[in-house]
Amino acid sequence: QVQLAESGGGLVQAGGSLRLSCAASGRISIVYTMGWFRQAPGKEREFVARITGSGSSTVYADSVKGRFTISRDNAKNTVYLQMNSLKPEDTAVYYCAAGLSWSADARSYNYWGQGTQVTVSS
Repeated sequence: QVQLAESGGGLVQAGGSLRLSCAASGRISIVYTMGWFRQAPGKEREFVARITGSGSSTVYADSVKGRFTISRDNAKNTVYLQMNSLKPEDTAVYYCAAGLSWSADARSYNYWGQGTQVTVSS
């Protein structure tokens, strides 16, 4: 069983940066893919980024490519999402998730955090 807790959200002006953290209660095994998803009001949850267990490979949604960076520190049981050049359309609740499949489909992830709110003002 893995429990995830996100932190680092907040209010930022457009063009600013935030770094989200996702701390796991148990050891994040290297078999787990870690992903970040987001959900804006009235919209479906969407994939943002994912990283392999070893951290050697990453994939990003086109909407965040070049602006966001996902990373992980398995020794600290923590996954990060560095968000730069933020836009108002990035406003959403951001969730981290852990799963055994290499997928952008939220249904492939077994464990989820409670989410952290990110609000970008124009």
